[in-house]
Amino acid sequence: MKPVTVDMLRAHLLVASLTAALAELVLCVALPLLPVSEKFFASTPFRLGALALIVGGVFAARECAQLAFDFAVRRAYAEPAAPARGGARESAVALAADCPQRWLVVLHLRLTGQAFVLARH
Repeated sequence: MKPVTVDMLRAHLLVASLTAALAELVLCVALPLLPVSEKFFASTPFRLGALALIVGGVFAARECAQLAFDFAVRRAYAEPAAPARGGARESAVALAADCPQRWLVVLHLRLTGQAFVLARH
């Protein structure tokens, strides 16, 4: 597999695991308040619901990251840089160090497989 594909998969799996951990945390806090038997958590509807929640969390994270990237481009925190090494057609995105939502922009770039460099301003 290409390194870009591995990086994209790793980013998606990270978001999915964070979504699952957050859902588990909410469930552990709410469990004493809910009158639910233990059999419910082994049922097919619960498992399908958990899967849908994780997939929805990944889509929501992608949308938030896309919005942060669009904001960074509009405010000139992110801009195309010199072409990537090795003669690739794709250019790297230069991201300013003072970007207020840098972690979300980096997440977007990793989720989409775009090369980036952290620029100093």
